[in-house]
Amino acid sequence: MLQKNIKSIKTKLSETLSAIKKSKYKIIQGNDSLDINFLNTQDNTLIYKNPLDELNAMLKIYNEKYRLYPVLYFYGFGNGILYKALLQNPHHKIIIVFEKDLEIIHSAFSVMDFSKELQEARLVIADTNTLNTIDYELMCKQQPMLNFARTYFLELHSDYYERYHDDVLIINNNMLEHLKKAVLKCGNSPLDALQGIEQFTYNLPKMLTHPNYKELLQKRKNLSDTAIIVSTGPSLSKQLPLLKQYANKATIFCADSAYPILAKHNIKPDYVISLERIKLTSEFFNNDFGDFDKDIVFILKSYTHPDTIKHLDSNNRNYMLVLATEVKFLYFMQLHSYGYLGTGWSVANMASNLAFDLGHKNIILIGQDLAYSESGVSHSNDYTYLTDSYKTKKYYKRDYGKYECEAYGGKGVVQSSFAWILFRQNFESDIVYFNHYNTIVYNCTEGGARIAGAIEKPFKQICEKLLTKELKKPFTSLENPTLNKQNELMLKAHTKIKKSISHCQNLNKTFKEQLINLKQSYQNIQTQEDLNILIKCIDEIKSSIEDKNNIQELYETLNPLLMQFEFNLAKIYVLNPINEDDVYNKSLLWIKEHIDWLELIIAHIDAHEQTLHKSILPLQETIIQRGYGHKIK
Repeated sequence: MLQKNIKSIKTKLSETLSAIKKSKYKIIQGNDSLDINFLNTQDNTLIYKNPLDELNAMLKIYNEKYRLYPVLYFYGFGNGILYKALLQNPHHKIIIVFEKDLEIIHSAFSVMDFSKELQEARLVIADTNTLNTIDYELMCKQQPMLNFARTYFLELHSDYYERYHDDVLIINNNMLEHLKKAVLKCGNSPLDALQGIEQFTYNLPKMLTHPNYKELLQKRKNLSDTAIIVSTGPSLSKQLPLLKQYANKATIFCADSAYPILAKHNIKPDYVISLERIKLTSEFFNNDFGDFDKDIVFILKSYTHPDTIKHLDSNNRNYMLVLATEVKFLYFMQLHSYGYLGTGWSVANMASNLAFDLGHKNIILIGQDLAYSESGVSHSNDYTYLTDSYKTKKYYKRDYGKYECEAYGGKGVVQSSFAWILFRQNFESDIVYFNHYNTIVYNCTEGGARIAGAIEKPFKQICEKLLTKELKKPFTSLENPTLNKQNELMLKAHTKIKKSISHCQNLNKTFKEQLINLKQSYQNIQTQEDLNILIKCIDEIKSSIEDKNNIQELYETLNPLLMQFEFNLAKIYVLNPINEDDVYNKSLLWIKEHIDWLELIIAHIDAHEQTLHKSILPLQETIIQRGYGHKIK
């Protein structure tokens, strides 16, 4: 029985369980086949006071309150009978059990057959001793865990598991963080998406007349082994003298916020990276540093704020706009030579991906605190261009005291923020990926939060070890596309945007007709059969909307709406009706929610269309000025 169960597990847990030769738990079998208790022979404690009573009590609660929950989470495996019983309910698609003491599972596997549930992955056991960021991410982004993120709660298997109180809190906090991250990755604001699409379209003439990402990689890949990524955490100031000393022996990538700081200290970066689409970030470039900017390449996300480009143009700085890997609208445009760069959650995440793409085998992080200093400061002393709320630290202080994480070097804990936790998790995921390709990340911040997977070393020690020879700087220069190529790309981009506008118009015509029919049918519902017919119609409409091939270039605009709707709908789905009236009212609520949702879909498609109408104007004007107006009429 034990071996059959172990072989049914599809993770490394099978190897760990196979290595256990003896369990400290004594199996106590009662008269009933389900009356199984375990005695911890080390401290003489039982897992259950009364196994059958506790089993029946738990089943009663779950059959009444949680009968329709597709995913359930428990801490503690116990004898496992509860999960065997719960999985008889077809509504429970998956049960995830966190367990720290694997000898309990060893004992449970010896007395009951879980092989079918394990093979079908309806029963998933997570070893809390080995869980890492990647494990949490994979768990939380899969279905049904993602769609039912807002119904998450962690149940303690029995009172026996109170002894693992600290571990329970860690698991619960990690699950909440990663579920929240998974939800945010789906997008939480269509307005943000529309702003990005508007600014990308508006920026097209600038993007297409400047160097592209493909050329950058072709000309500059593998020119340097070591990259230093400069961020603006509180610890940055102490690293600047050493950075200046070694600046010509490594590729220097700096965040937009670090750019004025490096200019002040006359430390020339090779690349300045900018990620944000907001106007405030443009202020990092609202300056004139004269010859300092010579040979620096400013790499901007393609939907940067137009003011950023205006400030760069005013001082003849070299810049390029790159397409991000995660934006479907950009794939639709098919300007592939300008992409694709993984940008992540922060400008430092974007810089690390760029350093990796350029072939660096060592990536050094400095100023990457991702935490407040001991005195409560959020950024480096020279951090500038802030609004009043930033200057008074109100913006960052709003999270102070809410998020603790492990400190650099494992020395206690530090105060972080929700955003910084996302950035850190992003780094941890990237580091696993980089390591697979033999690229090592060194965290030489010497302060702030610990970043799992990064090697923590003093900045001086790593510089002395890795930076032993001068690089040939400036690096190979980048060229703008030829005039003919620019014209070709602009006409191609214009055609694509016009196609998207036409697509919006056609979709909305169809959806408006369907909405009118839905509303009329809803007002005339008389029987359960009417309800069923209407629900079937809604399912067909949803299928067409959720078809990614049907909404490819609308993905960023609609996906936040689609996903947030599913997250909220999950709360209705799990409501357990106890009589026919409840069933009928739940169906009515379900239909009404979808009618309201379709109205929002129509409004968002219309907003997408209007955004393109407005933001295509600079591209049209440029094409007309170049004498190709006849090709876009």
